[in-house]
Amino acid sequence: MTTTQPPGRPQPTVGGPATARATCVLAPNPSPMTLDGTNTWIVAEPGSLLAVVIDPGPLDEAHLARVAAAVEEQGRRVALTLLTHGHPDHAEGAARFAELTRTPVRALDPALRLGDEGLAAGDTVTTGGLELRVIATPGHTADSLSFHLPADQAVLTGDTVLGRGTTVVAHPEGRLGDYLDSLRRLQALTQDAEVDTVLPGHGPVLDDARGAVEFYLAHRAHRLAQVETAVESGLRTAPDVVAHVYADVDRSLWPAAELSVLAQLDYLREHGLIELP
Repeated sequence: MTTTQPPGRPQPTVGGPATARATCVLAPNPSPMTLDGTNTWIVAEPGSLLAVVIDPGPLDEAHLARVAAAVEEQGRRVALTLLTHGHPDHAEGAARFAELTRTPVRALDPALRLGDEGLAAGDTVTTGGLELRVIATPGHTADSLSFHLPADQAVLTGDTVLGRGTTVVAHPEGRLGDYLDSLRRLQALTQDAEVDTVLPGHGPVLDDARGAVEFYLAHRAHRLAQVETAVESGLRTAPDVVAHVYADVDRSLWPAAELSVLAQLDYLREHGLIELP
């Protein structure tokens, strides 16, 4: 959403091994919104013959084939596919990938599932000795989840925390209050030393998870204060607020910024901080 970089030393390139258990296969869908492209994650316990794939990405046959081949090259087979949320750049290819690998798809949204099991906050996914803990992180979307990989002190955040810039709270489904709660939930993990690495849905890996989440919280507080001030100065529409508050952001991102502004205006109204129709 912005070009400001969260703290932490990012990897110089996106893709390839990131931790002892997680490897990224980059989807060929770069854009201002997807950064380098969608990070599809292959996660497996060392020595295991089974792998979990998180966010197969867009419906791109070549990319899905590369993901399946990368698992085979590890001497493993795909046992399960998980989704962080339902946006097409993460989930559109899931049904086809499930067909290619003959595996179930688990997600919070029942419409995205293939198989009998879904996902919910507090669940623990155990496959081939691997442990992934499901964390509810709504805000970007209502169905957003993150996956805590305790053995690597890492968290796979989907679009909740990106490797570069900041994410969109996509009004009307995305809600700022939920998003702030989700960031605080992730912050608690970093403060308890359970997580030190962010494996994001877009952009490079971040090795200072605590700094990244605290940067996100500070950035949201700063933007919210700017929006509140803009409204108090007489600006009344989301496009006007965007032009004022997001003047430092590339105009190609202003439509996405408008979604975030609408979410911020809703938040300010709900908390009685502004009065707008």
